[in-house]
Amino acid sequence: MGFAGSMSSPPPPLQLSSSSSSSSSWSKSALFSVTPVSFSPPTVLLLNAFKLLNPGKNAQYRKRLVVLSKRVSPLEEAMRIRRERELQKTVKFRKRPPLRRGRVSPRLPVPDNIPKPPYLGSNELPDISSEHQIHDSEGIVKMRAACELAARVLDNAGKLVRPSVTTNEIDKAVHQMIIDAGAYPSPLGYGGFPKSVCTSVNECMCHGIPDSRQLQDGDIINIDVTVYLNGYHGDTSKTFLYGNVNDALMRLVKVTEECLERGIALCKDGASFKKIGKRISEHAEKYGYGVVERFVGHGVGTVFHFEPLILHNRNDRPGIMVEGETFTIEPILTIGSTECITWPDNWTTLTADGSPAAQFEHTILITRTGAEILTKC
Repeated sequence: MGFAGSMSSPPPPLQLSSSSSSSSSWSKSALFSVTPVSFSPPTVLLLNAFKLLNPGKNAQYRKRLVVLSKRVSPLEEAMRIRRERELQKTVKFRKRPPLRRGRVSPRLPVPDNIPKPPYLGSNELPDISSEHQIHDSEGIVKMRAACELAARVLDNAGKLVRPSVTTNEIDKAVHQMIIDAGAYPSPLGYGGFPKSVCTSVNECMCHGIPDSRQLQDGDIINIDVTVYLNGYHGDTSKTFLYGNVNDALMRLVKVTEECLERGIALCKDGASFKKIGKRISEHAEKYGYGVVERFVGHGVGTVFHFEPLILHNRNDRPGIMVEGETFTIEPILTIGSTECITWPDNWTTLTADGSPAAQFEHTILITRTGAEILTKC
């Protein structure tokens, strides 16, 4: 379960993959992608005039076509590609009805004998601890146990994605699985969050509150599970497909998972945190997707959220990874705008233009030679 991060860094250049005005970058692969050739109106008029003024040379004209064009600056080309993509998105995704808030059922109880995290009892979001947590051998064992439980719960939750199921029913099942294991569902009561799991459907970027809405054919849904077991949090999420999901959405989900995998692949003791955002952005931009900057990964352990904060976009944030620390990587990719709006519940966050979003998340442990994925089922 990620959270909104506010980082001060120099604004990067224009990004072709998103209509967001907040930050981005353009790459040669995007700029010089193959597109159908079309003549601008002045060129077409000039060619037609040639045929009218030289009717006897039509045969020669057909053999020797001359195309007149002007040099286009990289910025003009970038804006043209962006406009084309925005038009395609509008045509492709406007037909799907926007999300509407359903009925939210009361908060589920947790047995008294299950240990609770210290943030319960307050609706205020806890401060983000600036201290990095380096685990000893006992801490690593407990982190593995919490993360393994979170992974199992998420895997079983994904099996509930079926016709007419409501996100509230998914919440109930996840809640029961967690307390049956003697653990506490970390989202429940965190900053006033009313449910035990986050369920984010279609254009919901993250932090969707489960309710009475039934899943519809062609939906995508991110299920974000965090458990608190023996004093340690394990955090993971995955985007699932339901029914006849179209090719564009399937590709978005596939590329988002690939971005997570590529980010994890470069993690090891001594590696720079900023490389994660660079690697994720490079892969997302190959497909024209935007990377959401507002929500970041985070350290996780005996505390739910603490430093380091993991930015998924290009950045110059300092810091290197240290053996024994655990944190999440959880990129959110969008087909359209990376700007977002938040519902009055102060949690449910949607893309500003209603375009689909996908997210994947793992908790990883930094080792001397690489990274161990703790939430792999």
